[in-house]
Formats: sequence, C-alpha cells, structure tokens
Amino acid sequence: MALTRAMRALSATALTGALIVTAAPEAVADQTRRDQWALQTLQAESVWKVSQGNGVTVAVIDSGVNAEHIDLANNVLKGKDFVDGDNDASPVIDDHGTGMASVIAGHGHGPGAVDGVMGLAPGAKILPIRANIQGGSGFADEIRYAVDHGASVVNISMIIEDPRFPIGGPPEDLEAISYALDHDVLIVAGVGNDGDENVGFPADAPGVLAVGGVNKDGTIWENSNYGSSVLLTAPATRIVGASWPGNKLRIADGTSDATAFVSASAALLRSKFPDLTAGQIANRLTKTAVLPSSARGLSLPDEKYGYGTIRPLAALTEDLPAGSKFGPLRVPTAGSENPSAAPTASASDTGNSAEQEKADQKQMIFFAVLGVIALVVIGLVVLLIVKLSRRNKNNGGTGGPGPYPQYGQQPLPPQQNPYQQTSAPQQNPYQQQPTPPQSQWPPQQ
Repeated sequence: MALTRAMRALSATALTGALIVTAAPEAVADQTRRDQWALQTLQAESVWKVSQGNGVTVAVIDSGVNAEHIDLANNVLKGKDFVDGDNDASPVIDDHGTGMASVIAGHGHGPGAVDGVMGLAPGAKILPIRANIQGGSGFADEIRYAVDHGASVVNISMIIEDPRFPIGGPPEDLEAISYALDHDVLIVAGVGNDGDENVGFPADAPGVLAVGGVNKDGTIWENSNYGSSVLLTAPATRIVGASWPGNKLRIADGTSDATAFVSASAALLRSKFPDLTAGQIANRLTKTAVLPSSARGLSLPDEKYGYGTIRPLAALTEDLPAGSKFGPLRVPTAGSENPSAAPTASASDTGNSAEQEKADQKQMIFFAVLGVIALVVIGLVVLLIVKLSRRNKNNGGTGGPGPYPQYGQQPLPPQQNPYQQTSAPQQNPYQQQPTPPQSQWPPQQ
C-alpha cells in the first residue's frame, strides 16, 4: 500500500550514484568523504573523540530503512511496518528513510571505515518505523511505538498535509507527542521545503524540536520554511546519504537532512549526558548554536534561524547549566486539542514555583519591616538633633557654655541586609537571547 500525498518527505534527491561495490573503491571513498561537507563543517572528527552516540536508539519514522545497506549493516534494529502490519520496515517506495538513517548513524565500510557514508552519530542504533498515515491520525501510533521500544530520540523528516486534519494537528498525534515528552523522548522534525511562512506538522506542534535548513556558508536555505516554532537549523544542501535498493548513494537537499543532523547531535549528547532530560538536551543545542555573520544582530529565536545552526562539538564540551526540565521546548497543555504555546509546568515544577513564591513573599515582608525600622531610626535621630539644637539655642547658641559638651555627629553606617544576594542574578536561559558570540561559520577545526 502506497503512502498517501498527505505525508510528504522533506528532501529531494538531486543525484543517485552508482553501486558502491562496483565502483573504484579508493576513488569513491575519497569523493564520498569530500562530498560530505557537512561532517567537516560540524567538526565530526573532533566530535567522535568525545561521543559517537553509543547506547542511544534513534527512531526514524519515515518510508522505511534499507537495513542491508553496507553503510548501515548492524546499526539497524528490528522495527515496525505500520503499512503492512509486520516487523519488516524495509522500503517499498523510495530511499528517503534510508538516507535519513545514514545521515544519523551510517558507519562507512572498508579498512578504517574510509569508504561509504558516515553519519554524525555512527555509534547510535536506528529503530526503523515505516509510517502509515491512512486514517484519522498521522504519526500517533508510530511515535508511541518508538517510545515503547527504547528510542530516546525520534526523527520525523516528513510533514502532514491533509485537509482532514484539524488546525494544529490531529488530536491523537498531539497526545502521542505529549506521551513522548512524558517519557523523556525528544522528537525532532523538519519544518518543510516550500520557502514560506508555514511550518509543517509535526514540527509546529508544542513539544517538538523544529529544524530548518542552511546552505554551506551557513545562510538560510531559500526553501526552508519559517515561523515562530523554529528552534534550530542544520546543513540542508547536497547531503550525501545511503540509498535503496542495494548499496547506492544519494545526494539531496532538504530540511529532512537538516533534521537528521540535529537528531544525530541529540544522540551524541544523550550518550554523553544520560541524566539530562530531553528538554535539557535541546537546551545544550540551542545554547551553543551559531549565526552566520550576515545574520548577526537578530533577536533570538529568529523565525528562520531559530537560535542558530548546531555546533555539536560545542554542545558536547562547553560548561553549561542543565536548565529547566523542558528547556526551550513548548509544552502541550494537557487535555487540549489545540495546545497552547505557553509551557505547562510539571507537578514538581509547580511545587518549586509555589515554594519560590512563598520565599519571595517572605523576603518582601522582611524588606518592608526593615524599611519601617529604618524610617523609625532616622526619625529618632532627626528628633534628637532637633532637641539638641534647641537646647544649644537656649544655652546661648552653638559653642556657648552649657551643661553638656557638643560632639560632632558621626554618620550612621549603611543598613546591611543579611539576606541580600551578593552574587549576580541567575539568567533565565529561555528568555530572548542576545546574538551569540562572534563565532564563524563554518567553525574552524
């Protein structure tokens, strides 16, 4: 059964190469790695010294994955075909899902893995899920399956376009997204390739990390959709990936590929920082993102760049506070078919907020009482000065003889507030940020 038009892949194949196994190995290897410009830009060689994504499962909800491809063999788990209803998630229509899986977790082949396609997280495992959006929902069943089968990152490089679906997305999908977030699973989705202000579903849904695409020079790709839900960008043009059938290669453009790079970056982080929540992983990615020189001065998040383009090495190595549980992710409102863009705090977050509010009220009362005491003391001092002045007057003026010697008034020391914070106030990590530091794109090795 073919996928309907309502689900649209977010990359377009620009070139399909010949079978790797029949080409001259050395020439293909050299050319393939040269064509993988994004790995150089994202400093992959340095990244892999810190993390390769080992121990992390990334679900690829797509058109199926060619698990037999030479550059993916042994990195693809048993998955689910929601079209045919079996456990064989091999492609039937196209190579899109295979390409996404290879951008995430391709491991190359040959001595030293110098041949073929390398993914940004070659140590991660792929959970292939062939999507079926026939019926009333889009990716709801697929998302729940991914969560229940060990994925901590879900890659959706597709959008739903169907007039049957309500504005904001199918209710079942919104509930599934909330289910993923409740189980600490990060969903990463592409914004679309129409170049207009229309972020596709599920990228525009609360709880999802929405990804746009950039060119080789770091500027926004002209076909990348944009809007307020965009959080990050990643390489999107002439991206090399594995294909299907056989061991072919593909070169494609699209926010699909950008999404796969962000999912791979999340896998790298989840491997190194297993105790961070999905939102805190997103936090590290947004806090270390960079803008090109031509985009400096933008208010962040920008509707096209979000917080900027990913820098996985910086995200892995910089000393950053963990941040709040949900980080920059918008959180769905429970029980609503049209979730609010405003975050909804968890029970623990609500409890902390209530305690903080009580503490703030106590502090305000303390300062109010302190202010009253200070006014009383000042009043008494003024009254004393007035009385002494009158007494001097009655005794013949200042310096005249009197029963009491005159002493100069000593200035009162400033009132010390024992509860006053001496450290700098902690910055809210999710208020609009200033332009990131003057980092260059692409970053230098």
